[in-house]
Amino acid sequence: MNCCAPEEKLVPLNSVPRVALIGQPNTGKSMLYNRITGASAYVGNWPGITVSLSNARIKLAARDVEFVDLPGIYDLEGFSDDERVVADFLKTYPVDLVIVVVNASQIDRQILMPLQVRQLGLPAVVMLNMADEARKAGIEIDPAALAARLGVPVHLISAKYGEGFPEAMATVATVLDQRHGTPPVMADYDTLRGTLMTEDTLAEALRGSVIYPETPPKSLTERLDRWLLHPILGLPLFFAVMLCVFYLVWSIGLPSQDWVGAITDWIQARILEPVLAFGPAWLQNFAINGIWLGVATVASFVPLIMLFFFCMAVVEDSGYLSRAAYLMDTWMRRVGLDGRSFVMQMMGFGCNVPALMGTRVMRSRPLRLLSMLIIPFSLCSARLAVFVFIISAVFPASQGPLVLFSFYVVSFAAAFLAAAVFSRSRQFKNSEPFVLELPPYRVPTLRQVWLRGYGELREFLRRATSFIILGSVGVWFLTNFPTDAEGLNTWGGQLGQALQPIMAPIGIDPYLTLALIFGFIAKEVVIGSLSTIYAMSAGMVAHQISLTVSPVAAYSFCLFCLLYTPCLTTVATVKAESRSWGFMLFSLGVSLVYAWGVAFIFYQSALLLGFK
Repeated sequence: MNCCAPEEKLVPLNSVPRVALIGQPNTGKSMLYNRITGASAYVGNWPGITVSLSNARIKLAARDVEFVDLPGIYDLEGFSDDERVVADFLKTYPVDLVIVVVNASQIDRQILMPLQVRQLGLPAVVMLNMADEARKAGIEIDPAALAARLGVPVHLISAKYGEGFPEAMATVATVLDQRHGTPPVMADYDTLRGTLMTEDTLAEALRGSVIYPETPPKSLTERLDRWLLHPILGLPLFFAVMLCVFYLVWSIGLPSQDWVGAITDWIQARILEPVLAFGPAWLQNFAINGIWLGVATVASFVPLIMLFFFCMAVVEDSGYLSRAAYLMDTWMRRVGLDGRSFVMQMMGFGCNVPALMGTRVMRSRPLRLLSMLIIPFSLCSARLAVFVFIISAVFPASQGPLVLFSFYVVSFAAAFLAAAVFSRSRQFKNSEPFVLELPPYRVPTLRQVWLRGYGELREFLRRATSFIILGSVGVWFLTNFPTDAEGLNTWGGQLGQALQPIMAPIGIDPYLTLALIFGFIAKEVVIGSLSTIYAMSAGMVAHQISLTVSPVAAYSFCLFCLLYTPCLTTVATVKAESRSWGFMLFSLGVSLVYAWGVAFIFYQSALLLGFK
């Protein structure tokens, strides 16, 4: 059948109305999505779509409605990976409504997307977000006049503060009610490609509905940027901010481990051990040492990791992260990257996986591949838990924040060095220009920080839980068989000793070697496996490590853990995003060799200088 017009497409009625959110980057689209869905959003797979998309079902005017958050794009007719994802979704999955999110303070540069949605034949509601910022800039917008020109409802809102949100959602509910019984619509891209959008067309859409001030008022953003984007002071100030983040994580997050540890110890002593006492000894050993100790150890780091996510949400939502990309662009270009690569590496401090997926905004394949090669060197939240555990066990408390921050610096240095070396290869040569629009500085609300932090933590726990249990059980079997063996005579101990010719030169003993092996599954497993390997609680393991591992060896262990092969989920993402088994295997080899080389240079140099 020839699909020449939207109304001619025979599509089934959705049992639940589907609403898609689209908009340019930095329009607050994800903030609006979070306000609509609250904590009910989840990441789902869509057949025929190359990436997972966030979606949620909520009650809207007593009806279940599905909301889908599509990637931020600049043009519905573009050819970047994200733009293809949006196009594939709109051509594959019929929608009952599209919410077009536009930054009200930049409406002259973003009016194209509402016009394109109209050309696609999709029912829409336009939400002019950041209305508060538009007012501060002296911009006057008449929503009714603009709605008349666009032919769709228009609302001025602030997703951050909730201004205009109830009225906008009431309009969404009304439009869905009006469309009840009408088949949902798929995008007609033939119509879009047959229509040329000119500057005159865009200007005509805004005539009479948007008034700009003759002299824009001087903003706080301009005053702050004099210092924060200063060519000399900018970078030191940025790293000072990040040092404060790690100091806060250390000074507040570390004591929280004791509170959680006390709770898990109480559960073990008062509930698990009495219940398991009625069973055979092997079952008690397996349940406590094989599963519980690993899970409890990782659980003790949940408050610390959550605090880290909250801090990074504040840095990102404030608009400062974009400044960091701008500041670093000159340095990144010297090693074959650009400011976007820096942003992706910063994203990797939460988790490497979304950072790798974020490289789709880069149209240049060499730039994408080089960025994907260095992102796994980012100090992700799972490695953060490992480092805090080791540092708190071996180093004096007063040195902890600085030692932890040093790995943050090493992460950047290692990434830049690797990029500088591999950018000389033709495979990684990049010629794509870097364009970045700096948002104004914003004060993040507690609600948005909570939703961002909680969402990241939930995703972290979802990924980690199964891996922790799987890894802890695997370690238990290796350290408990043969049944008549103990310590280094077990299968795990023998494996750790077999690798000593490789690991001893970098100061890593058989016990820590075994933990690193299981870290291939997920870095969270490293901490859990240590409790299983030593058959001790987290506190006792920390004490044992403080007696058997020197500060130099501990630092070398952390260096290796920082740079060696990332978790299986990250490896799978590298394969999916690069679409190349060869590149995936190449990145694995680079990580292993690089990690060993850096740890070897550090450990042997420290020994030569008399450190132990």
